[in-house]
Amino acid sequence: MAAITNSTARGVNINEATRRAFDIFLAAVSLFTLLPLMALIAIAIVLESGRPVFFSHTRLGLYGRPFRMHKFRKFRKDCSSNGLQVTLDDDARLTKVGRFLRSTKLDELPQLWNILIGDMSVIGPRPESTGYADCFKDGFEEILNYKPGLLGPTQVKFRDEAALFPATGDIDDFYRTFLFPTKARIDLDYYSARSLWGDAGWLVQGVLATIGASRNNTPLKASETRNSPPASTNV
Repeated sequence: MAAITNSTARGVNINEATRRAFDIFLAAVSLFTLLPLMALIAIAIVLESGRPVFFSHTRLGLYGRPFRMHKFRKFRKDCSSNGLQVTLDDDARLTKVGRFLRSTKLDELPQLWNILIGDMSVIGPRPESTGYADCFKDGFEEILNYKPGLLGPTQVKFRDEAALFPATGDIDDFYRTFLFPTKARIDLDYYSARSLWGDAGWLVQGVLATIGASRNNTPLKASETRNSPPASTNV
């Protein structure tokens, strides 16, 4: 029995070491390759609304440890950091450049640095804001046992998440009672039995979803959420 346990532990360690090596390689190559594009984005942000170019926000990392996740700034400089935790399609806080970055997901590119330094992985659950820390209960806290990632099942399936928010009602409550549990179950279903080949598959799907080649993966229709109050939704 001990031999089986030790063998399993070695297998897990090898997979994690392989995954980390892949993260470092892909993040380093991507940063080098995309540096000209990132420079153009930085210039566009400065020309439209000045500095800062980047926005850093505290997110929940592995085992619930907080870390600073980086993005290109897409909101106006005068926006409060205590506003709504999610971004809506018609969000008044977005700049013109910010709307483009949001629609293309290019605002996420600085997270390659988070991957390089070990805060995040290429494939992993999307790191939540600390404002939603209280949602990790009743079994959902298991998600925190996995390093958060740039891409993954929920990032692909909810590529156009904002389209699911109700036209009226409490957006924050809708996210807590409906979207968070839905995404959490999808993440737990995959990461509890993940594989390197599975991660590779989600990497390909994530890239396709990001560039717009696959945008119809959302497991819910906008009409199913916009017309239903969060309190009456069962997930």
